[in-house]
Amino acid sequence: MSFLLYFLLLILVPLWAQMKVKSTYSKYSRVPVSTGITGAQSARRILDENGLPHVKVVETRGFLSDHYNPMTKTVHLSPNNYHGHSIAAAAVAAHEVGHAIQDKEGYAFLRFRHALVPVANIGSNLSWIFIMIGLFTSMTGAFMIGIILMAAAVLFQLVTLPVEFNASSRAMDQIVSSGIIRNTEEREARKVLNAAAMTYVAAAAVAVLELARLIFIFTGMQRSEE
Repeated sequence: MSFLLYFLLLILVPLWAQMKVKSTYSKYSRVPVSTGITGAQSARRILDENGLPHVKVVETRGFLSDHYNPMTKTVHLSPNNYHGHSIAAAAVAAHEVGHAIQDKEGYAFLRFRHALVPVANIGSNLSWIFIMIGLFTSMTGAFMIGIILMAAAVLFQLVTLPVEFNASSRAMDQIVSSGIIRNTEEREARKVLNAAAMTYVAAAAVAVLELARLIFIFTGMQRSEE
């Protein structure tokens, strides 16, 4: 693979995913949900119906900054989704509640991802230090350490995929069974969730691609030493 093609993939794939999720979200944030309830109300209803009355739903700052905090047992919704009456708001809120349900049930991939957080943070912060040392000094040992550290961060990205897809699947089940959206609105809600999932797929693809490139460089360094 040429350097130019690699560089384009590295830049364009995540950019395309971000544009996709923003355009899809923007479109369906203007489509009101037929039941007229807000994202916050949707989240509260699903939480209560799944035996999670202790999980709080709060408003957080930022655009699409929605997330679930397993430490504080809190669903954080961005302003548009907290107050919004749209299909997009309902879908995003339900997705974050999906993570809360995963937490309650001890979903294996979610627990594994939580365990990987400190390792992934160390890997993403230190990997390039060892990689650059290895490149400039031709020390294959340092380069290998960098690859191992980066592999931990890549593993985190890969484990994130089933966590996010499962949360989206749960979200679709919940917003339909709870009567938050009508059957005719399922297609639109699914589009929002699928677009959001593509950002995680793109991030994982880029991470794997970068790791593969470094392994290829490492193999070349070893051959040059022979």
